[in-house]
Amino acid sequence: MAAGLGRLVQVFPSAPELAASLWQLLVQEEARALASPRRRFCLALSGGSLVALLSRDPPRAEALSAHSWLLAFCDERLLDFGHPESTYGAYRTSLFSKIAIPENQVIAINPSLPVEEAAADYARKLKEEFPEDDIPIFDLLVLGLGPDGHTASLFPDHPLLEEEEKIVAPISDSPKPPPQRVTLTLPVLNAARTVVFVAIGENKATILKHVLETEEKDPLPAARVQPHSGKLLWFLDDAAARELTGPVEKHSVL
Repeated sequence: MAAGLGRLVQVFPSAPELAASLWQLLVQEEARALASPRRRFCLALSGGSLVALLSRDPPRAEALSAHSWLLAFCDERLLDFGHPESTYGAYRTSLFSKIAIPENQVIAINPSLPVEEAAADYARKLKEEFPEDDIPIFDLLVLGLGPDGHTASLFPDHPLLEEEEKIVAPISDSPKPPPQRVTLTLPVLNAARTVVFVAIGENKATILKHVLETEEKDPLPAARVQPHSGKLLWFLDDAAARELTGPVEKHSVL
């Protein structure tokens, strides 16, 4: 269970219902952030299958306050933005025009730099946006789950799991290609006000059971995400949740 406000596992009958509820969560967290003295909604997204999920049927632009967003990425591959596996490039193509977020409020890596410099440059950009915080505090982080239990670009048994000083780290030996990536570190993930993991499909069922229902001295990366004072949510579809035996909140077809 999370160290902050607790963990809630929500199960949806299919990806469309999950996506609709994910957008509802995003709108709720946006409203909460804009009602605070900060008057800004700080969001970090992961890539992969989440790009298509979030881009499928987003709210109409007028239902959002994207002009007050700060959008960053939980990790990024060191690839040109025109490459089909670039997270920023994929969101730029499929989502950003639909939600009308100003380009200058999207914080991305510079993929033309060497990976160590790209990570340092990304960290500098984030620190400029969070000048009063030692660690950037996002209102919402949207994370995925790999079949090995990795999240962002934090992989099992990798030294980056022990990183406590850097807010952004380079990785040159990713076990999942491409090998060069830039990732937020666990201190940043665990500083967020709300973290939501999204997992869809029966190929995630076994690793989900391991992450959510197995106690380990050396937990998998996804299990190490335990917001210190925030809330931790898991949004799953029926197929991904089929091996879970612990308490879940089931949703019916909308």
